[in-house]
Amino acid sequence: MNWITRLPFFVVLMGLGAIAMIVPAAHAVVMEDFTTMRVFFYGFILFSTLTLLIGLATAGYAPQSVARSQLLALLAAFTLLPLMFAVPFYEAVGNTTYMNAWFEMVSSFTTTGATVYDTAGRLTPSLHLWRALVGWLGGLLVWVTAVSIFAPMNLGGFEVRATASVGKGPVKSFTQIAKIADPSERLVRYTLSLTPIYIGLTFLLWIGLVIAGEFPYIALCHAMSTLSTSGISPIGGLYFAASRFWGEVMIFCFFVFALSRLTFSRGLIGEGNSGLRRDPEFLTALFLIVSVTGLLFLRHFIGATESEEASQLIDVGAALWGALFTVTSFLTTTGFESHYWDGATDWSGLQTPGLFLIGLALIGGGVATTAGGVKLLRIYALYRHGEREQERLLHPSSIGGGGREARRIRKQGAYISWIFFMLFALSIAAVMLMLSLTGVQFETSMVLAVSALSTTGPLAAVAAETPIAYSGIPDAAKAVLALAMVLGRLETLAIIALFNPEIWQR
Repeated sequence: MNWITRLPFFVVLMGLGAIAMIVPAAHAVVMEDFTTMRVFFYGFILFSTLTLLIGLATAGYAPQSVARSQLLALLAAFTLLPLMFAVPFYEAVGNTTYMNAWFEMVSSFTTTGATVYDTAGRLTPSLHLWRALVGWLGGLLVWVTAVSIFAPMNLGGFEVRATASVGKGPVKSFTQIAKIADPSERLVRYTLSLTPIYIGLTFLLWIGLVIAGEFPYIALCHAMSTLSTSGISPIGGLYFAASRFWGEVMIFCFFVFALSRLTFSRGLIGEGNSGLRRDPEFLTALFLIVSVTGLLFLRHFIGATESEEASQLIDVGAALWGALFTVTSFLTTTGFESHYWDGATDWSGLQTPGLFLIGLALIGGGVATTAGGVKLLRIYALYRHGEREQERLLHPSSIGGGGREARRIRKQGAYISWIFFMLFALSIAAVMLMLSLTGVQFETSMVLAVSALSTTGPLAAVAAETPIAYSGIPDAAKAVLALAMVLGRLETLAIIALFNPEIWQR
């Protein structure tokens, strides 16, 4: 373990990625797909050897700032590791380009779930398993680095509660952790703490889906995609899933791990919180889910009452469940559509506006979860700030309560949240501009930009008036979207932190 902590973080990730290639190779043996088996096994040998050589060459490397080194390694992981993941994938597919294979791996590793292989039967089961596994590993990386790298640096949403705090606030505690504990040791400790939880939850959902009637291979892919919020499916989503309603119920229950970090990492970073009942992220998510689901259901209900056909109770229940599941799925940036989502349209005869799903994907899930988007905590901080400003308009001499943390969220937290929101909006505009320069139409570029920056790849198939196929866009646009996925996964503030002079002077 001490030898591993002395290695650069990127080399460790590279070695884990090489070892992961054994999984699709073993699956291909069971499926008697020996071509895919040989490709991934040779990839394991090649990249394991390369990792060993790089590890021996860099074993004595001691960076001046370990935190800066880890942040750079994280950026390199999401940009360079997909190049390695794409090699066996490209060779196994055969009739594709390396550009498409690289785009697919970037999309999977950033838990976006956008795919250029939307033709049924284009990929073998082992290749679909590799896509889901890469997305699952990307989700685990986000879990670990959020609390071990981003939290001490007040990035990734932690800055909302930690900005300009004094006394015994989070900044002071995070600063003490960063000064006393070795960042590499902290990374190993959180990896050992969170990995068993991540694996256990995936295994539990897998078993639940199998019991609900799903095929084991498909159930495993959907379980990994749910925990990582990648939305990767070997059958194009849940519409053709054998588990149907009960499978969706199982997946719906596990969406909670993308709404609040307190569901799996409570107490790991020293935050004092009484639980989900008083967690602002979880309460904000419940409000959004209930309100948006109610609006969509009310819209379809009014449309159904205007039609001449009589509505049955089963149609009403199916429409309500389809809206509830799909709204929660896109809020967590997973992107799974319910099997009953189209049933609401058939019931009322009205199309569901894709703008609802775009807004939910923009908001995203909880801080330190695998979900993307602006994050619920930032939205909560902006809401509390707006609420307080309205109170001051009515009662200028009033005093805002709630304690030190509430005042910090309403002031400094809302300030930094607004800055991030503006950076996110500017990022959408920049990505749309670059996509337009490659020949993509305006509406298409808007949907693709939001889907990439919010890491919600399936958004392209449901948000636009007609489904958008990633396979139909130019290669230059794919490169822009891939970089946007990395930016959306790491967040703009983390990229800007790399240009901070203070981090280079440590």
